[in-house]
Amino acid sequence: MARGETGASADLPPESQDVVGPLTRAAIFLVVRVNEGTEDTVKDLLTDLPGLQRSVGFRSLTGGLSCVTGIGSAAWDRLYGGPRPAELHELPVFKGDRHESVVSRADLLFHLRADRMDLCFELETLIMARLEGAVTVVDEVQGFRYFDARDVLGFVDGTENPTGRGASEAVLVDDDGDFDGGSYVVVQKYLHDMAAWNALSTEQQELVIGRRKLSDVELSDEEKPADAHIALNVITDEDGNELDILRDNMPFGRPAYGEFGTYFIGYAKSPSVIERMLENMFVGSPPGNHDRILDFSTPVTGALFYVPTAGFLEDPPAPSSRSSPAAPENESEPDVSLGIGSLRRSARS
Repeated sequence: MARGETGASADLPPESQDVVGPLTRAAIFLVVRVNEGTEDTVKDLLTDLPGLQRSVGFRSLTGGLSCVTGIGSAAWDRLYGGPRPAELHELPVFKGDRHESVVSRADLLFHLRADRMDLCFELETLIMARLEGAVTVVDEVQGFRYFDARDVLGFVDGTENPTGRGASEAVLVDDDGDFDGGSYVVVQKYLHDMAAWNALSTEQQELVIGRRKLSDVELSDEEKPADAHIALNVITDEDGNELDILRDNMPFGRPAYGEFGTYFIGYAKSPSVIERMLENMFVGSPPGNHDRILDFSTPVTGALFYVPTAGFLEDPPAPSSRSSPAAPENESEPDVSLGIGSLRRSARS
């Protein structure tokens, strides 16, 4: 439902973008910066994007094409001004004794998914044709589903994803007024040292991840090391309830160039959950007990975005109807502190 509609439809909840969609066989992750003076061109594309998606998707009714669009903190003020999603900010840098996360200067994320790469490719082509000269590409990754949802390290990825109503409850904002129905998304591109990883025995790899490689069964608490990936990615609230995010990670790579990687993408109703997870991984819980997977996987990008509702993109509020507050003082540079605010949601691999 577009904003400003009246009548019976005004009582319906806002229509979310296709965040809680099924896993697909192909994906493209496109991250860009908005060039100065091109904001109107970008806004026009965002308004027309649902129509472009329908035009491409209709050419294959079983292709499952979707495109989720996220907007970064600095870009929000340039594109829309006025009120902001309550938890939209730049992703902090998490620095531990041995490993440090990466933050990219990024404004827009396009997460294209389908069961066929040609559909993703066609929609991205149309998007970039409309944005020619208006944006600078930060990163573009084509991902693929690897056997039975495994990453290139050989382990199943996303086993603990919530499903059904639980997925919607985990990723859709429900306490931020006009921004309810949206979501937050964090992306990171990791490159793997496959020579070092393959030098480990299967049993050693299982201790790094915290699962059996073949069966995907989680190791018992007695078997699982404190620095296992799973052990550090279980986040709970103050009452001890485990919290969820929704992952749609994809492998990617170019074997001829020795490039093997995982593109992490996690959706949540509060970015504090994913940030707490990253703090555990890079700084450690307790500090110094970093995620062992980082000894083999190096982050090369990272960014946080808010995913507006479909109605917001197609019919955003008029700028003249709202005041435009000054941007936060720290928006020019990423916040390198580890203050991540209140914990509200979480995840498990």
